[in-house]
Amino acid sequence: MRVLAAMSGGVDSAVAAALAVDAGHDVVGVHMALSRNRDQFRTGSRGCCSIEDAGDARRAADVLGIPYYVWDLSERFEDTVVADFLAEYEAGRTPNPCVRCNEHIKFEALLDKATALGFDAVATGHYARVVTGAVPELHRSPNDAKDQSYVLAVMGPERLARAMFPLGGFATKDEVRAEAARRGLSVSAKPDSYDICFVADGDTQGFLRERLGSRPGEVVDADGRVLGEHEGAYAYTVGQRKGLGIDRPAPDGRPRYVLDVQPTTNRVVVGPAELLSVDRVEAGGALWFDGVLEGPGARARPGEVFDAEVQVRAHGAPVPARVRATTAAAGGSAMEVELTGTPLRGVAAGQSLVVYAGTRVLGQGTVDRAYRASAGAVS
Repeated sequence: MRVLAAMSGGVDSAVAAALAVDAGHDVVGVHMALSRNRDQFRTGSRGCCSIEDAGDARRAADVLGIPYYVWDLSERFEDTVVADFLAEYEAGRTPNPCVRCNEHIKFEALLDKATALGFDAVATGHYARVVTGAVPELHRSPNDAKDQSYVLAVMGPERLARAMFPLGGFATKDEVRAEAARRGLSVSAKPDSYDICFVADGDTQGFLRERLGSRPGEVVDADGRVLGEHEGAYAYTVGQRKGLGIDRPAPDGRPRYVLDVQPTTNRVVVGPAELLSVDRVEAGGALWFDGVLEGPGARARPGEVFDAEVQVRAHGAPVPARVRATTAAAGGSAMEVELTGTPLRGVAAGQSLVVYAGTRVLGQGTVDRAYRASAGAVS
């Protein structure tokens, strides 16, 4: 097959490209330039897409003996991932930019361009597995610490059929680094990147203030009593404990957390930890992988309830739930989730909710509302 290998300049994507070559594919390496103002060097493990990263990717491609190109996708990245990030926070929601990057850049812009150029698949350095059978299935990586099936769930079944994850069999990152060193790849000891790639200094609140400006408002308790002030409700997220702008302690002395962000009133609502726990979640923009809701061996028909596990954070623990695929009031697919075990804490609108059966990804949606037992919506 003709395979386009996405090469970030890190060790994972370099080894993934190498394994694609070993498998006998005709491989071409591509580095995606996603920043409009790329730095010469990364700051330790923060950020990505620096000129240094592009150079590291080129050197890895040279070692592997494959063609290498740089594609400028910075405008698409700004107009989709960054714009969505700002709009979601402005609306009082908590987005995951890595999910949106996989949706709009790696498995939309990159994959669609690769298909148009005659490539059969795109290979990336993600930690996840594709299990082939009657229908391709997306599964967790055996490396629990690095598993990325959560952020990949948004790609859906059609794009999964044209994706390759050569690192799916690696149980540890040390194994990947050893493989890179064995092949003479200079990135074998390069630090992993983390945090939000376009917020290289790690100051997310500062980035939001710079882009969205100062918007003073009130911090209140669940009864509406004013406790303090803030410079922008967009800078807060459900479950947050620090930096709340409160000028006096709670009467019982216990910590307070963000319970809700209200963009229409520009208020941030805070309260005790027990008010963060929810046992029902509604998610919109749902997608389901092939064989889940229809076809031979399907777990359920649309509208039927089935047992599964759900996860609302990239490295959060999955919890048991009863899930029902529905149709949203405004049209499109949605899902309703009732937690049957431990409640989830601090679920925020905008988070990605992924449905699993063991290691297999069944579907994904974006949280619209979360509820406490015998209570109304809390996010």
